[in-house]
Amino acid sequence: MISLLLSFSWSFLIALFAVPSIIYVAHLKNILDQPNLRTVHESLTPRLGGLAVFAGFMSALTIFGDLSNGVQQLLAGCIILFFIGLKDDLVAISPFKKFAVQLLASGIVMVMADIRITSFQGIFGIHSLPIGTSFAFTFIMIVGITNAINLIDGLDGLAGTIVLIITSTFGWFFFMYNSNYAFVAVCLIGGILGFLRYNFHKATIFMGDTGSLLCGFIISVLAIQFIEMRVVNSSPTITLGILFVPLFDTVRVFIIRISKGISPFSPDKNHIHHRLLAMGFRQINTVLILAFINIAVIGYVVLFDEMGNLYLLGSLVLFSILLSFILGVYKAKAPARVSA
Repeated sequence: MISLLLSFSWSFLIALFAVPSIIYVAHLKNILDQPNLRTVHESLTPRLGGLAVFAGFMSALTIFGDLSNGVQQLLAGCIILFFIGLKDDLVAISPFKKFAVQLLASGIVMVMADIRITSFQGIFGIHSLPIGTSFAFTFIMIVGITNAINLIDGLDGLAGTIVLIITSTFGWFFFMYNSNYAFVAVCLIGGILGFLRYNFHKATIFMGDTGSLLCGFIISVLAIQFIEMRVVNSSPTITLGILFVPLFDTVRVFIIRISKGISPFSPDKNHIHHRLLAMGFRQINTVLILAFINIAVIGYVVLFDEMGNLYLLGSLVLFSILLSFILGVYKAKAPARVSA
């Protein structure tokens, strides 16, 4: 417990005191994010907040954490993603290059640490997976979750708040069942809290790809480890519930884009936070609504875990359809609104 508290405190303080220096240098060197038609912010803002999260997380985990059970390989993947995210924040890079680096980071944890999904635990009658299917599904899961966190980073404090909720939930389970991944979760929580001090509306710094790719990758590994612990009923579907908001948003916008005959990776204003802004909610209210939805879904899947994977999965799908319908109705009635 003392080591966990020290890990959290160190990560939090490093991030908290690093951000002002990053903001100062970013303004001094004009490393600022320009407002455009898709963004919500209206002024030049640094987008290197991920530097502070990375510094707090990495230093705390290497000093206080237990690096066994694949954590060392996780850190190696984090370093690779940190640098590609940093480059993208400084000079935009192609999606192909980002995908290639995500492939490399995923390969490190899958091959070198054997972190992968080995069973669907009875969902649709599927139990153990063939090794090829296991690697393929794990790769899709890591890349999918990493980019889902990246895509939800569209409002002041939104990605950080969602990451905080998700990581805290996984961290609680790891702590309760004595997994060393509790250190991973606590170090990320500390770094995110230190960063959020400057990221809530109106933000003086953004997370950027440096932070969102890093957080998404860490969360994807936490999700895999949680499923593979098999200490709670319906752990695969509980994981979907824990990750509900970013996964729902990503799947929804991909379906909308594909139905329009355009690339699923084409940027637009159909994300869930754009739709809530179109309803007339302010930025801070939108963040709180999405946080409440994620917490409510987590509470539901954890409370009713004994109902089984199929029941929980079906109820999550029905709720997603209902939520999509509500967002679609208001999309037709209200013009898109991109200011707070």
